[in-house]
Amino acid sequence: MRKSGFKPKLGQVDYTGIRWAPVINCVVKHKDKILIVKRSEKMKLYPNYWNGISGFLDDEKSLEEKVKDELKEEAGIAPEDIISIRVGQIFDEEAPKYNKTWIVHPVLVEVKTNKVKLDSEAQKYQWVGLKEARNFELLPGFGKVLDALFPGASEEGGTC
Repeated sequence: MRKSGFKPKLGQVDYTGIRWAPVINCVVKHKDKILIVKRSEKMKLYPNYWNGISGFLDDEKSLEEKVKDELKEEAGIAPEDIISIRVGQIFDEEAPKYNKTWIVHPVLVEVKTNKVKLDSEAQKYQWVGLKEARNFELLPGFGKVLDALFPGASEEGGTC
């Protein structure tokens, strides 16, 4: 969502004024690294925070279709470069600043490539180790996404 205002497409739900909003947050993994992206300073929600590839579950597409769409749109990763998609434990993340409760669907996406082409939603990206990712200013709840997809990794040294 950009500051200029979200314009829903036909069949899409606009969660702007809705208290509960379902989202995916994808951790993209290539070999032993994960992709984190720094959100654009122009984003209405959480500008300048580091995060996975994320998006609203705002239409009738399947979760797998949404994951593929978001990776293609936001990171330039083609569906044929996806090795696997695994959904973690869904959780709620309160965001009082935005008067929202995010219904977060953590998704681990293993890919064949480390080539990334960002769209306007992000200003930069890095491939990092799991432990290293926690040193960045992460979007609130992204640590929980990592915990959901890599249970016990934070205690074990943080390898993917």
